[in-house]
Amino acid sequence: MNVTAITVRKDIDSPAKTYKGREAWALGRLIAAGERGCTPIEQPAPRWSHYVFQLRKSGLDVETVNEKHGGAFSGMHARYVLRTPLQVLHQQVAA
Repeated sequence: MNVTAITVRKDIDSPAKTYKGREAWALGRLIAAGERGCTPIEQPAPRWSHYVFQLRKSGLDVETVNEKHGGAFSGMHARYVLRTPLQVLHQQVAA
């Protein structure tokens, strides 16, 4: 599901916040993934680290877990896990 806009809040007393574009897409993926989190390998996108940076800058807690991977180009990749509990108030999905 390609979320293009999403409105969330942390709790009943928190103000709602709307994210748009790739930040909304990334946040939608993180919410859907839950504790499993997301990796750029599983959810390809050009700039995951930037989307996560922007989400963190807005006050969300997104953990980065470094994982090893094998193959011809073995190395490390990040797994991003949303740690801030959120209530989704509205989301817009691309047709």
